[in-house]
Amino acid sequence: MQVNIGIRDTSREISLDVDATGEDIYALVAASHESHQPLKLVDKEGKLAIVPFESLAYVEVAAAENRRVGFGL
Repeated sequence: MQVNIGIRDTSREISLDVDATGEDIYALVAASHESHQPLKLVDKEGKLAIVPFESLAYVEVAAAENRRVGFGL
């Protein structure tokens, strides 16, 4: 899944490609919200993103898109 995390007071966002379902990501965000703990996500390459709960503006989840190469239809 492609996850985009918006950070308060910045114009940039964090983009991750994770091996999790939308429900899994929702559960992580909800747990972070309830406990006021940082949101921790690991992408497919093993990179860890830690975002403090207070800094979260939004979390957008979309299906990972396969990239096309070439001129085929």
